[in-house]
Amino acid sequence: MGIVLKQSLKNTFFIYLGFAFGGINTLFLYTRFLEDEYYGLVTFLLSTSNLLMPLIALGIHHTIVKFFSGYFTKLEKDRFLSSVLFLPLFIAIPIAYFGNMFYEEIGDYLSEENPIIKNYTVVIYLIAVACAYFEIFYSWAKVHFQTVFGNILKELWNRVVVMILLFAVYFEFITKSEFIYYLTGAYFLRMLIMMFYALKLYVPKFTFSKPENYKEVLRFSGYIILAGSAGAIILDIDKFMIPGKETLAIAAYYSVAVFIGSFIEAPSRAMLNILQPLTSKTLNEENHKEVASLYKKSSINLLLISGLFFVLINTNVHQLFNLLPKEYAGGALVVLMISFLKMYNGFLGNNGAIINNSKFYRITLPIGVLMAVSVYLLNKLFYYELDMGTDGLALATLIVIFCANTFKLYFVKKKFSITPFTNKTVKMIAIIAVLYMAFNFWDFPIDNIYIWDFPVHPILNIALKSILIVVAYIFLIFKLNISTELDNLLKKYYK
Repeated sequence: MGIVLKQSLKNTFFIYLGFAFGGINTLFLYTRFLEDEYYGLVTFLLSTSNLLMPLIALGIHHTIVKFFSGYFTKLEKDRFLSSVLFLPLFIAIPIAYFGNMFYEEIGDYLSEENPIIKNYTVVIYLIAVACAYFEIFYSWAKVHFQTVFGNILKELWNRVVVMILLFAVYFEFITKSEFIYYLTGAYFLRMLIMMFYALKLYVPKFTFSKPENYKEVLRFSGYIILAGSAGAIILDIDKFMIPGKETLAIAAYYSVAVFIGSFIEAPSRAMLNILQPLTSKTLNEENHKEVASLYKKSSINLLLISGLFFVLINTNVHQLFNLLPKEYAGGALVVLMISFLKMYNGFLGNNGAIINNSKFYRITLPIGVLMAVSVYLLNKLFYYELDMGTDGLALATLIVIFCANTFKLYFVKKKFSITPFTNKTVKMIAIIAVLYMAFNFWDFPIDNIYIWDFPVHPILNIALKSILIVVAYIFLIFKLNISTELDNLLKKYYK
């Protein structure tokens, strides 16, 4: 776990730095510098581009991670990279052609309830292409176990750019419409920087020769593109569906609650950046003992970190909403459901990497399709039929992903005879549950403190309660010896 822990810590730092910028953008700047309609428009455009991106990427970013470590000569690696790098263009170019041909029809369909969307339909395609090739070159770096720079670009770049552009809107250097186009340009610039970095790490000699296992590569990409598209539907269909029923402003309000709930997934994203290629390498080497070790260690450590942020966020969520405009209040239940789901994702550790990079990767397709269909139908039921509002969208996501994750635990147990459970897992769950119940139902009696009409008392409440939670959490973790890796890390600094 040495390389995993080292790069995970760096990645976690930059992801949380990105979340800090994103939090300021989402909670304060977007809500005050952009109209709710334009904030909802940005949310819709980015979510819809996320739905399109897996189709354009053709699953190549996953294909590189799975197969690259299986080639042992430069000739084989060059043939592989040459054969997959340009495949996404065979999808991107026809989409551009037909998208241009039917631009009016597509624009009318997407903007039926919110006409403002029609003017920005092309942005969806452009961002999808930029993100697809960014992920491909990021995977190029991952297989060389260099994840930190790409992680900075992925987690920090866009949020810093957004902050700069929001201030530019506020000071009237640019218009709200220009904000969207400048943001699109920033996605392309990020892609180019990632491309040059990837080529700096490894420059292939481009050739028209195909690798010997080319059919297997294409078969894997075909499965992954469908599974990836299904995964994108699960993550972003809710934000895509909101403008079909209500105003774009509702998408903005929901996006804030989802952002808060998603805050705890940063450690998982950080660790999985390096765990994915490492898991692929150990599977290719048939080192099943190391796979089992990575599975257990990643699970307990991610549960430990995710659990802390789950408690911190949900015990302070009402005070956090007091910092926002009143329109954004009322999302506490969405935060609880999304954060619980992200914590469960963390508990799975590298479960997904084990499945995706093994010979059983085909199972991801039926799982993904079933999840996509289920979340769509449940969204229709809860949001449209039962009129449960955005709570219904979050509930649909929770039900579907919880069931899928539970099946993945069973599947890996059956096929590999390994589980993420240890005797420390129950202790960790107990710590999270006890601290949540102990701190969730009260706040410090601090009210009505303002500085220039800005409420300061919620910040004081959050800070005081968070200090108590962190102290109690750390004490229990070390007392019960939950994480050997964390113990060893701290001993290096406190010898």
